[in-house]
Amino acid sequence: MSVPQRSFRYYDLIMAAFVCVLLCSNFIGAAKQTVLTLPFVGTLTVGAGVLFFPVTYFFGDVLTEVYGYARDRRVVWAGFAALLFASFMAWVVVSLPPAPNAFMAQFQGQLEGVFGNAWRIAIASMLAYWCGSFANSYVMAKMKVMTAGRWLWLRAIGSTAVGEALDSLLFYGCAFYGVWALQDLIEVAVLEYFLKTFWEVLATPVTYWMVRALKRIEHEDHYDRHTRFTPFSLDV
Repeated sequence: MSVPQRSFRYYDLIMAAFVCVLLCSNFIGAAKQTVLTLPFVGTLTVGAGVLFFPVTYFFGDVLTEVYGYARDRRVVWAGFAALLFASFMAWVVVSLPPAPNAFMAQFQGQLEGVFGNAWRIAIASMLAYWCGSFANSYVMAKMKVMTAGRWLWLRAIGSTAVGEALDSLLFYGCAFYGVWALQDLIEVAVLEYFLKTFWEVLATPVTYWMVRALKRIEHEDHYDRHTRFTPFSLDV
């Protein structure tokens, strides 16, 4: 006899927010380079997505901490499926022949510039997201058991550091190795890695607030003591 699954008040909403941020950061932020001026560092050129993509790791930490690895795994797969469909849809829309008018003669080039990512970049983005997100959730879940639920700040920052490292390595390595000069590739990857991890440090108070609120409202504080950590499952 199967055990009925618990329903949660905010789990679906957090999943929707996660997928929304993931798609926006990949299809809006990734198309633009911007400059940031930081104290003691100076002016840096980065992808605009660096400002928002780390939010997905924030949600991943909260989901794993409250609901457990298995439920976060479902969210990661939902995000992957959404990213895959969005990439396919972007390819179809860009590939369709534009109408023969003055507006489309100009707009087609703009559309290609924003959504016409090369297949190599699209695949690198999805691979990096998939591996980085699962690494983040795995480390978060294991550290929670090891620390008996203490030091949430250490678990959140540590898991993000691992996930973002894998994400940056795979994305820049797969997308731009052999295209960019090796030194430029390493510099950009390392810079964005530290910026994304730094956002997690800044978000620590928000993480504490959201985790405490959800645990109180949902009456859930999951420990992954007997979890199968395979990423290839949707079971909870």
